Amino acid sequence: MRRTLYDQDHEDFRKSVRDFVDREIIPNSAEYEQEGMIGRSVWRGAGALGLLGLCVPEEYGGSGAEDYRFNAVMDEELTRAGLAYSCALGVHTHVVAPYLVERTTEEQRKRWLPGFCSGEMITGVAMSEPGGGSDLASLSTKAERDGDDWLISGSKIFITNGYSADFLIVAARTTPDTRSKGITLFGVPTDTPGFSRGRKLDKIGQTEGDTAELFFDKVRVPSSNIIGELDRGFGLMMQHLAQERLASAVCNITHADLVLESTLAYARERQAFGQSIGSFQYNRFMLADLRTSIDVTRAYVDACIAASTDGDLTAVDASKAKLWTSEVQGKVTDTCLQMFGGYGFMNESQVARDWKDARVTRIWAGTSEIMRDLISRSLELG
Repeated sequence: MRRTLYDQDHEDFRKSVRDFVDREIIPNSAEYEQEGMIGRSVWRGAGALGLLGLCVPEEYGGSGAEDYRFNAVMDEELTRAGLAYSCALGVHTHVVAPYLVERTTEEQRKRWLPGFCSGEMITGVAMSEPGGGSDLASLSTKAERDGDDWLISGSKIFITNGYSADFLIVAARTTPDTRSKGITLFGVPTDTPGFSRGRKLDKIGQTEGDTAELFFDKVRVPSSNIIGELDRGFGLMMQHLAQERLASAVCNITHADLVLESTLAYARERQAFGQSIGSFQYNRFMLADLRTSIDVTRAYVDACIAASTDGDLTAVDASKAKLWTSEVQGKVTDTCLQMFGGYGFMNESQVARDWKDARVTRIWAGTSEIMRDLISRSLELG
C-alpha cells in the first residue's frame, strides 16, 4: 500500500540522509563495531547537515523544523545502517532535544544548544539505575543542596551514549522519601569533577553504539543547570516518554521491513529439493503473514507520526505503537533467522545480527509488560 505520510520535502530530505548514511556510516561500520562506539566524525557530519538539531530553533544553530515527520525520515534511514545508529543519534535528537528546547531558560539554550546541534557535544539521558529498572520513581541517585550548588551522588546504568557523552541530563532525588514528587533534572557536563564512567557494557547486539554505567561522587552542579523546576523532573520525564516510544516504534517497524526484504530475496534464490525454498507452501504462508503484519503495523505507526506532527499523540497510543512494533519485530527476526537455517545461526550472517539487535526493543523505553500495564489503565477496568 502506498504511504501518504510524506511529501516531496520529506523525500528530498530522505535522499540527503541516505547519502550521508551511505557515505559516512556504512563504510566505517565494522570499525565502529570493533571499537564499540560510533566515531565522532559521524556526529560532526550529522551536525554539519543539520540532522542533529531538527527541532531546535535556527537562532541556536538548529534547523527549526517543527514537523516530526523529518525526525521519522531520519530514523528510517539511519536504521538502514543498523539499529545502533538510529538509537544513538535518536537519543540525542529525539529524546534530549525536547528537554533542551522546551524545558530550559534562554541562558541555558544559548549555552548548550549550539554544540548540541553541531555535533561537538554528544548527549545522553541518565535515568535508569542498577536497582530501579523501569521504576523511575524509585531512583536513589541524590542531589543535596550546598549553597547555590547541588552535589549529585549515585550511579546509573544502561545509558545510551554514556561512554562518549559530553553532556548528560541526569535525574536525581532532591527531596528524600517522596518518590515521584521529589525528582529534579540537571544538565551535567561530563568533565565535571566527581563524574566517572564504568566499562562499556558488553551487549549481545547493537555493538556499534556505546552503552555505559556512570558514577557520580558529589558532582557539583550549579542551580543554573536545573532543567525545568525543582522537584518536578518526574512529570517531565513522563511527558517526554511518548516521543521516545514513538521513535522506537518507527525504528522497530523499519528494521522489521528491512529484515523481511532480505529474507524474501534469500527465499527466492535458495534451492532445496529442486526448487526455491520460498515456493514451499508453508514458507509462502509464513512470509505472507509477516508481510501483512508489517504493513498493517506501519499504517498505525504512520498514523501516530501524523498525530505527533499535529500535537495530538497520546501517551497510550505511543505505548501501543512501541509495544506492537517490538513484538512484530521480534516475530519477524526470529522467523527470518529460522528461514536461513544453519547460516542464520552464524554470527557473521546479517540476519543473526538483526536478531540480536532487535531483542532489546522489547526492553528499553519501557518493557512490553510496562506498555501493557499503561495501555490497560486506559481501559477503565477498575
